[in-house]
Amino acid sequence: MSLYHAVDRLHHCVAELESELDILQQQILSLRLLAARVFELPAVEKGKESDPLTQISVEQRVGQSALQLALAHFSRLFMQHQSEKISTKSAVRLPGAICLQVDKEQSALLQQQVERINTLKKQLEQIITVESGLPSEERFEFVHTHQRGLITLNAYRSLVLLDNPDSVRFGWANKHIIKNVGRDEILEKLQKSLNAGRAQAPWSREQWAEKVAQEIESIKSLPDSARLKIKRPVKVQPIARVWNSSSQKQTQLACPSPLIVLCKDTASVPVLGELLNYDADNVNHRHKPLAQPLFMLIPRLHLYTDRLA
Repeated sequence: MSLYHAVDRLHHCVAELESELDILQQQILSLRLLAARVFELPAVEKGKESDPLTQISVEQRVGQSALQLALAHFSRLFMQHQSEKISTKSAVRLPGAICLQVDKEQSALLQQQVERINTLKKQLEQIITVESGLPSEERFEFVHTHQRGLITLNAYRSLVLLDNPDSVRFGWANKHIIKNVGRDEILEKLQKSLNAGRAQAPWSREQWAEKVAQEIESIKSLPDSARLKIKRPVKVQPIARVWNSSSQKQTQLACPSPLIVLCKDTASVPVLGELLNYDADNVNHRHKPLAQPLFMLIPRLHLYTDRLA
């Protein structure tokens, strides 16, 4: 697909997404609100995106106040919808849930609308990341040239709809992205860095080349049986634990946006838990399995090995 057609599809997709989000808002406002609880988190300021999060203060909103925040959050696609001081590299998160009373027809219509919106969100991501044909470093300029101020992190994020759960409780998750990697893959990556002849602050070109060369030797010196893993930390994120008694099953979901909960009547409103303040120094692990010992090999790549030379 040509870049011209990608631009045209981008405009149409964003316009359609905005229109469908407006329809969703009207649908929700026409329904009876049974319960709502959302949790406002501190905004990430520009320039502080990479700062470690050791404490997060939570401010709870309930009822109509929570509903209005949720509706505004669903429709927040552009920078113009938020303060200029807030980072556009970090998505705004608003965990929580809104519980709506629906009959069968209303439930079906709402589910269809959420499905349409999520399909458009996937199309938008496909247009920007694949159909544009652009490498990742050029996509920001492409998006902001043709859809100025679009916050892709917010626009890509799917809406989650739940049907009659028994309880929805909230918490925090500390995770790592763990990926097994091959020795040749890492050596190729390091060799490309060496051949590029560029430096990374605060090193000079010569110092950087020497550093990368040492990293290459570290990989080559490992025994053949050594395994390599990338273990990259992911910032703490709010989660929801959804319990359904009929299936005796608990599902854990990432919860950056309020969950839309469908209820038959007032008797079927789920128990909504609270989200407490996050404090990294007081995290209690319910179950933390013993992990295989790993040794840090190349810190900047988050590269570990299970054995040393």
